[in-house]
This record gives sequence, C-alpha cells and structure tokens, in this order.
Amino acid sequence: MIPFSPPRIDQKIIDSVTETLLSGWITTGPKTKLFEKELTRYCGNKSTICLNSATAGLEIMLRWFGVGEGDEVILPAYTYSATANVVIHTGARPVFVDINENNFLISAAAIEKAITSKTKVIMPVDFAGMPCDFDAINALVNRADVKTKFAPNSDAQKTLGRILVLADAAHSVGAVYKGKKSGSLTDVSVFSFHAVKNLTTAEGGAVALNLPAPFDNDAIYQQLCISSLHGQNKDALAKMQKGNWKYDIIEAGYKCNMTDLCAAIGLVEIARYDSDTLVKRKHIVDVYNQKLKNYSWANLPVHQVQSEQTESCYHLYPLRINGITEVQRDAIMQLIFDQDVSVNVHFIPLPMLSFYKNQGYNISNYPNAYAHFANEITLPVFYNLTDEQLNQVLTAVISAVEKVIMPNGF
Repeated sequence: MIPFSPPRIDQKIIDSVTETLLSGWITTGPKTKLFEKELTRYCGNKSTICLNSATAGLEIMLRWFGVGEGDEVILPAYTYSATANVVIHTGARPVFVDINENNFLISAAAIEKAITSKTKVIMPVDFAGMPCDFDAINALVNRADVKTKFAPNSDAQKTLGRILVLADAAHSVGAVYKGKKSGSLTDVSVFSFHAVKNLTTAEGGAVALNLPAPFDNDAIYQQLCISSLHGQNKDALAKMQKGNWKYDIIEAGYKCNMTDLCAAIGLVEIARYDSDTLVKRKHIVDVYNQKLKNYSWANLPVHQVQSEQTESCYHLYPLRINGITEVQRDAIMQLIFDQDVSVNVHFIPLPMLSFYKNQGYNISNYPNAYAHFANEITLPVFYNLTDEQLNQVLTAVISAVEKVIMPNGF
C-alpha cells in the first residue's frame, strides 16, 4: 500500500534526537531556542515562538489580542476544524466566508462583506502550501472606512487600531508570496509541524510575529513564553542557573511549549528544507502535472504564479475532477484504494460537519467551498515517494476516474 504522507525519518533525524536524549535536556531548552532563531532567519519575520501545535499558536494569539465573547473572527468555510475550534474556545463567533471561484483560498471580496463592528480578527488559510492574497487582505484592514468600524476592547486592539490578520499558515512554511516568505506576509502567521507536514517536529507549531510599530515583537515573544508555560515567569532553563530557583506565576497561563526533542527534529528539517525537501516535493508535483495535463477531466492545482514571484511549498496535490458529483468522487477514491494507493480529501468544509451544522451554518451559503470539495482528491506527496510509486499512483487515479466517468469505455 502506498501511504498518503508518512514523515521522513532518516539517520540524521535519529542522530539528532539521540543526541538530545543523551544531553539530559529534553524539554524546552537550547534546541528549541535555536530552532526559533532559525525559523525567524528563514522566514524574515521579527520574532518566533515554538509551541506544541499550530492550534495552540492560533488560540494563544487570539487570547493575546483580547478576543472573547461577543467578538467575531472571519475565516474560510474551507479549512480544517482547528481554525474555527480555537475561535469557539475563546467564546467568540466564527464567521465563515466563501473561497474564490477559481482556487481554494479565502475570497477578499467575501471578507469585506462580512466585516462588522464586532470583527476583531481575520484568519486567512494558506491552503495546500499556496499563500492567500495578502496584498488585498492587508490593504483591506488598513482602509480608513474599515478601520472606522473597528471597536477595540483590549490594550492590544487599541494599539493596533484595526482588525488583526492572523494567518493560518499551517500548510505554507517555505512558500513565497511576491518575493517574500510565508511568516513575513502579515501581522502574525502560525505554522504547523505535525507529522504530515513538509517540515515536521512530530508534533509542534510556531507563531511568527511580524506586528507593526509600535509593537515590540521581542517583548511579545517573552510574554508568550510566559503564557505558554502556566504563566510562570521563568522557564526551566532559567531556573537551572545557580540560585535562580525562585519563580512567580503572573497569569493563569497554558501548557503548550515545544520540547527540545521536537526541536531536534526541526533543526535537521529546516537545514535541508530549501535545498532538498522542497526540491523533491516540487519534482513530485511536476510529475503529476506532466501526466495529468493530458486529460480533459483533470483540473490541476496551481502551485506557481511566476509573474507575481509567488510559489507554494508543494504541501498537497489537490486534484479536482471536472464534471463529477460528490458521489462519483467517493466512488473514484474507493477504486484508487482498491489498487493499494492512499488518497485523501482536503477538506470537508466546516458547515458540513455536525458541530458547525448544529450551530446553524449551512453549506448552501458557501457554493464555491462545496464545489471544490465535491470533486477534490488529494494525491500522495511525501519525500520518499519513488518515481515507480508515482507511476503506480497515476495509473490508479487515471483508471479509477475513467472507469467512473466512462463506464462503457467511451
């Protein structure tokens, strides 16, 4: 069975984790701090904190900004549940908007229509490694008439003086938008390093801070370190200094710090990310494109817009099959599975899921999201996928599609 997206675990990863285990320092320590610095250097943002998940990063930033009951957060209907769940956790209301007609990314026009005096945050989602239209989104929140609607109710909101753009960049580490790396494209971006991501730390995430003046991003980093460790004003590394055992709890914080064991994996991954990982992932996407472009039923994903210096990080290959129904899509997937190839769907739109349906959301209000979901099949993309396996995937996909859409052979 060809798997969907196993992590790359090789001797470099094993040696790095082993070294960390033997060092005696396995929780948040020197490797985590180094990984944060490497991410900041790589992305070109102002400061970065590593945590145990992207989900934690999104929620901690919503809470830092003072989002709570009565507030609204705008996000795409087409995303994974984590993006919306964190809004629910704060007591605020997720406001779903549709994606563009021609891609999986949130519609800036739909965002504009959804803004009210209750809107505190916009959470664009970089789907499959492709960045959203941040020029349009950043311009929107800075527009005078939109800023006039903004009703701040926390110190951070008063300082910013407008809606915060908090990018769910779980898919997009290494992506480039108009010549700039993801992480430096808007106010705050949150990465995921989950096991299926391009750059993994087994479990983990990072908050890339890039807030404008007068914010001090390094000071916010220090504040988030406290918030992510029970509100304790000294981490374990600081307490290990001679005579420095005494600490204080200055807020009711959380427990979502990254460990050095995870950072040890991340340090290996980031060192070879551009020169190796992304090269291989691009090769896989190119092979899929070269073969599938010959079929009229294949609606290929866009991973590059060269005229705009924009390029995805090739996280997913979301193939759409023109002219099929959701039922036909599911039948095609089953035929692919029957040929020992794993595929997936990214994503089931949130208004179709029980929790959000029960909250009153209706998929009929998001026609583009449903249209993209109904005919989408995500093909395997992972580092150790061989050319022989790629051919097996393509054979399985092509035969399955043609069996369903041309059952009589024509």
